[in-house]
Amino acid sequence: MKKIVYTDKAPKPIGPYSQAVRVGPWLFVSGQIPIDPFTGRVVEGDVAVQARRVLENIKAILESEGYSLGDVVKATVYLADLKDFQAFNEVYSEYFRENPPARTTIQAAGLPRGVRIEIDVIAYKEA
Repeated sequence: MKKIVYTDKAPKPIGPYSQAVRVGPWLFVSGQIPIDPFTGRVVEGDVAVQARRVLENIKAILESEGYSLGDVVKATVYLADLKDFQAFNEVYSEYFRENPPARTTIQAAGLPRGVRIEIDVIAYKEA
């Protein structure tokens, strides 16, 4: 059975999509950009600042369903500029210290609201 996931601790969707969808032990988290969930505004700053906000948003969505970052099995990262790869990796490694998930990182020609980063994840947790 498919369950639509929503938490007010992460940004409201800015389009016709869900924050996440849970199917059995799988949780599919939609692409998150650096929007402050309390103000609804994009967090200004370099890729490190924006990456932290994105990862906190993802963490909030995961936790709303009883998952953690440790349950993430796949991440897809979209950077506006691959020159930000190293700075992003430094922040990312703070959130995924041990046994990091599989990951794809690409440069995207354009991201919503002109942000520097977007990340989506898939998590798995046995019942």
